[in-house]
Amino acid sequence: MIKSMTGFGRGEAQDTQRQFTVEIKSVNHRYNDIVVRMPKRLTYLEEKIKDLIKNEVKRGRVEVYISLENTGEGDTKISLNRSLVSQYYQCLQEIKASFEVKDDISVSALSKFPDVFIIESREEDEDEIWQCLKGAVVKAIEMLMKMRQVEGEKLAEDIVGRCEYIGSIIKTIEKKSPEIVQDYKNKLRERITEMLEDTIQIDDSRLSMEVAIFADKSSITEEVVRLNSHIGQLKKSLEEHQPIGRKLDFLIQEMNREINTIGSKSSDLEIVNHVVDVKSELEKIREQVQNIE
Repeated sequence: MIKSMTGFGRGEAQDTQRQFTVEIKSVNHRYNDIVVRMPKRLTYLEEKIKDLIKNEVKRGRVEVYISLENTGEGDTKISLNRSLVSQYYQCLQEIKASFEVKDDISVSALSKFPDVFIIESREEDEDEIWQCLKGAVVKAIEMLMKMRQVEGEKLAEDIVGRCEYIGSIIKTIEKKSPEIVQDYKNKLRERITEMLEDTIQIDDSRLSMEVAIFADKSSITEEVVRLNSHIGQLKKSLEEHQPIGRKLDFLIQEMNREINTIGSKSSDLEIVNHVVDVKSELEKIREQVQNIE
């Protein structure tokens, strides 16, 4: 079944150290364009995330938002530089004894000296981080694809209905077409009769030749056959389990070409109005197709 390019998915995953929240939204786009927004220290995982998405999403602009919350000890460790603090303290005691200053040595005063605290980055297990993040990404993708599929089913239902309507209009045009040739023959005979005023007998063979030329020029048989073929291909394509957006766009262009030709071949007001109706429906289908993967 076809898929829409519009959708949204959200996934969460956590382990003993962290919790990931992943949100993915997609909209229609000519190509497969994936943008990932995530904490800078995780950018080395960007290509892995894109590969997961590309396995499922073949077309559309996809925006991924990743947030990280540390639930464990975090990625940094702070410890006290006891040796240095001891030296600072001794120096302060010497200042007190040598210069007889007031004793105001405090924790806050000592903490302001350089390098009193040692800040170390914890060693992180990259594979552990990826496995946690991957779980959240997979959940978000699954939700996204379900939404895209539901939207795709609705689009397919709408397109099939419009194709059926176009098919009924084409049948009406096809049925009306022979009448136009007969009307042309009758009108041509009347006009010749008026001009000759019954003084000269009408040459039926010449009249038939003119009618035959008109019938050949105004024949829409080929266009009708191709239109019906395109409608059949379009409906059949909607049942395929692969991206078909570009294929449908091409079929719509071809159907527009055929119906325009029918319109240019006919001067009958009723057929012209039917042509306008078909073009209107094709435009609505084209708008829907822009959302199909």
